[in-house]
Amino acid sequence: MSSYQVQTTLKRLGHDIRVARKKRRMSVADFCERLGVTDKTLAKLETGDGGVRLETLAMALMVLGELHRLGEMLDPAKDDTGLVLDQARLPERIANRRKPPSGRSAKTQDRSDEIDDEGSAF
Repeated sequence: MSSYQVQTTLKRLGHDIRVARKKRRMSVADFCERLGVTDKTLAKLETGDGGVRLETLAMALMVLGELHRLGEMLDPAKDDTGLVLDQARLPERIANRRKPPSGRSAKTQDRSDEIDDEGSAF
């Protein structure tokens, strides 16, 4: 089952693949040979049939020199919705989880107030 939006998008994608193939002056036979599919499968791909394997789409993109687009499709760095959700999950305040040192001697406390002439006060 598919929504109207999905069907429309697949048809547009199939059309775009067909246009890209034609711009590269690849015949149906040549493109099918490079993809390793029959002309019927290519026809399904170019008409936006949802039953075409994802691997066939990936091979078509590779043959067209556009495989990188598939790999970048949901790049987490470019996922606006994911980035907004991550931002919303950030805590407003970070609690200090370090335990205060216990049993500090008076001598250690006195020395922490001294000025270090060597420049290494840490």
